[in-house]
Amino acid sequence: MPYNNFTLSKAKKDFNLTTIESENLFKDVGSIEPSATLVELLEEYLPLARAISTEKAKSELLVIPILVEIRKILSRKVSLFSGSLFNVDISLGLTGYVDFLITLSEEMYAITSPVVMLVEAKNDVMTSGIGQCVAEMVAAQIFNQKHNNRVLTIYGVVTTGTSWLFLKLKEKTVYIDNQEYYINNLGKIMGILVSCLEKEGAF
Repeated sequence: MPYNNFTLSKAKKDFNLTTIESENLFKDVGSIEPSATLVELLEEYLPLARAISTEKAKSELLVIPILVEIRKILSRKVSLFSGSLFNVDISLGLTGYVDFLITLSEEMYAITSPVVMLVEAKNDVMTSGIGQCVAEMVAAQIFNQKHNNRVLTIYGVVTTGTSWLFLKLKEKTVYIDNQEYYINNLGKIMGILVSCLEKEGAF
């Protein structure tokens, strides 16, 4: 069963998860100034993404430029995968393609442990992507364990490109941020992304 068949309630039941949804997870995280290049790209791409209004367009025009900038900020010590097959455990239904996946590895041609962040792009309805993202986070947790790499926290993002919702998975608890961040606050979004990756990496 592919990841996109998971609702939040199904993921909670199948993987015995608890959710905490009342916390502002990143209130103390500061902003990072985006580069002039990124600002210029998004100014050009944002009207196009809104007009085309598909997940593919928003992924390509809004999400990828931001994630590539994050990789550059982290001195290319992380790798970014887009639309990759991530079959982890068929018996648990943890199979299928993920929109974006970030590893703490410089290897770019194969997904290697540790996987630390999954980013799920949705067209408009953010909540429809939460269950799918949680299932992908559980898959990353299992993937890392199979490779004897016990990263403490897996991070997740559900985004329309213009709205960003952050999650984290620690053991059997899923934390869903009680704040959404919007692209007009790009510095905060970038600060959160960098902070999450820095916490698990040796940067």
